[in-house]
Amino acid sequence: MPARPSHPSTSRRTVLRGAAVVPVTGLGLAACSAPGGASADAAPTAPVDLGAESEVSKGGAKLYRDHNVVVSRDGSGALKAYSTICTHAGCPINKLQGTTLICPCHGSQFDAVTGKVVQAPATEPLNELPVKTANGRIVAGPGA
Repeated sequence: MPARPSHPSTSRRTVLRGAAVVPVTGLGLAACSAPGGASADAAPTAPVDLGAESEVSKGGAKLYRDHNVVVSRDGSGALKAYSTICTHAGCPINKLQGTTLICPCHGSQFDAVTGKVVQAPATEPLNELPVKTANGRIVAGPGA
């Protein structure tokens, strides 16, 4: 009779159970990353013409999803611009309610006028971007 190994071998059932856990674990990791692989560098890296200056009213904000930028205007008329890449997990923010930005990944909320976090899990404010007006147009991003 052949000798039995001193430790039991891995059964087929154990291997299959392990294989089933791997995809679930991978999904958990994917949930904390940005959809479509967006990252913090998805914000403008050069000046971007966003549109007419009149599109942002005093006390209001406008989300420019295609450029990952929000522009707001305070009561005095001064413009501010922020990257809309969430500082929690790098997701692009795609919703603006009034002047509150809402991240679709984990529900972080930011004030579009100040860039500050108003609801966790994010703890860091949005990255401010240079912004100016030129010939009646809003231009934001480095070099603006």
